[in-house]
Amino acid sequence: MTMERGSMASLDSTLRKGPPGTWRQPELPEVIAMLNFRLDPVKINAAAFLQHLTFKNDKVKSEVRRLKGIPSLVSLLDHPTKDVHHSACGALKNISFGRDQENKIAIKNCDGVPALVRLLRKTHDQDLTDTITGTLWNLSSHDSVKMEIVDHALHALADEVVVPHSGWERASHGGEESCKPRHLEWETALTNTAGCLRNVSSERSEARRKLRECTGLVDSLMYVVQSQINRKDVDNKLVENCVCLLRNLSYHVHREVPGCERYAETAPVNQGPVPANKGGCFGSRKGKDEWFSKAGKKDGDDGSGDVVDIPKRTTPAKGYELLYQPEVVRVYTSLLRESKNPSVLEAAAGAIQNLCAGRWTYGRYIRATVRLEKGLPMIAELLAHGNDRVVRAMSGALRNLSIDNRNCQLLGLHAVPHLVANLPGGQSQSGRTLSEETVVSVLSTLTEVLGNSVDAAKTLRTSQGIERLVLINKDGKRSEREVRGAGQVLQLVWAHKELRKPLEKDGWKKTDFMVNLSATNGPSTRANGTYEDSTMPLLDRGEKRDMIPLNDLGPEAYSTLDQRERRHTLDETTDTLPRGVYGGRKGSLPLLDSYDG
Repeated sequence: MTMERGSMASLDSTLRKGPPGTWRQPELPEVIAMLNFRLDPVKINAAAFLQHLTFKNDKVKSEVRRLKGIPSLVSLLDHPTKDVHHSACGALKNISFGRDQENKIAIKNCDGVPALVRLLRKTHDQDLTDTITGTLWNLSSHDSVKMEIVDHALHALADEVVVPHSGWERASHGGEESCKPRHLEWETALTNTAGCLRNVSSERSEARRKLRECTGLVDSLMYVVQSQINRKDVDNKLVENCVCLLRNLSYHVHREVPGCERYAETAPVNQGPVPANKGGCFGSRKGKDEWFSKAGKKDGDDGSGDVVDIPKRTTPAKGYELLYQPEVVRVYTSLLRESKNPSVLEAAAGAIQNLCAGRWTYGRYIRATVRLEKGLPMIAELLAHGNDRVVRAMSGALRNLSIDNRNCQLLGLHAVPHLVANLPGGQSQSGRTLSEETVVSVLSTLTEVLGNSVDAAKTLRTSQGIERLVLINKDGKRSEREVRGAGQVLQLVWAHKELRKPLEKDGWKKTDFMVNLSATNGPSTRANGTYEDSTMPLLDRGEKRDMIPLNDLGPEAYSTLDQRERRHTLDETTDTLPRGVYGGRKGSLPLLDSYDG
């Protein structure tokens, strides 16, 4: 008995009955009762056995909740023994994973988030930190837990994980060495933490404000992304979570950052020349130069519209200021050029879209910098991507970039064929079926790019755009929003009197350019919005959305999937990741179970 009380007590000995060597499977109520046993080895093995039982088993998770096992597991997070922490936190991580939202709520209701934070602050164990941050990531996918995490866990996650393990602090004092690619420490914990904050950043403006103002957080995120770009490793989950978080923090940045009223511009500002720019540091691919050649300029255009006067800062930008500095454009254009992960591409374009929204000084700088960095052709080419959400993000970014007159001119000359290729009909879609939201976004972008430009309208005509627009307008299979969008573009084309005769020679009639709402396929709700504030609405993956009006853009901000579970068996001293087939689309979190949303 002394030996067992000291070190050997376990489920094995507690449940052994009959001849030596026999063992029976414990009932779930017995296992939960053992969480409160006086001997630590029994507690450790009971929690570990629960982690094993709850792996990929929603029924057992619900039973653990019903039998009040979650409060016992949470209480073990404050136990003085390290092995107890590992087992209890591993079980909570599994229980918090999956579609059953009640499990997440139960963990929240027994103060699970503050308990996880206390454990995070006192542990220096990497595996345990991985498990704690993975549990918080799982919990963060439920709306009712998001602000709980922001209020109780944000600073601990920044102080204990993101800032110290991103390499940013070390690099900021390392001189030239800081420019060299660095291996990121504790990558799993960083990925989990960025995924958790990515989720909570979609909650509300108050959450975004607290994240932006958290000391060192934005600096570290930017450093992580830049260092991964330098290492040419931009398709992993860490980069995806960081870029999606940066995109969410860029949402409504022109309205929400302190002192934003100083940067408001009520009318477009003339752009004057600027001294020689160092732009083009990434070079350009064949075909991009024609966007900026003499052929792309009107008679009398000296090209001065291609530059913008960006005053030099007297002090380095830091914190949330880094979100909207013109230099951030190079980060996002690098990702657009190098990444093959659709989620990274969507987030990078979404961040550009958000930063270019509204009439504000830094929005004007960003629009011009994207042009100088040869970002316009890059984004236009990505309209041919096979992923619907990527196409929508690129379209939305181009629309907000077109607020700049020079951008609008260039897009009208060169991007219209890329936009037209995404409209229903024709042979160039290669079997792609784009969603209504994406088609509406493309139509809205065409409306802005065409504007009053007869040259853009001519390009639309020669790109077989009229055929596709009329098809949308009349075939009776499209929604009201699509028909209205197509009608708006057609009316812009018909408004150019010099084009009417050529159009009539092509066989078109005036009635072809009128909106035909009688041909819509069912009703469509519409919301009110304004063009200037058309940024990425913050919604979670899978959340129902209102229909998007023609003058808004629509792609939602990311909410990530749950972190996968981990199996724990009684004869193992450490957790092992189960072998399994990775599910989901390329670049998504490995799915070994169901996911939220």
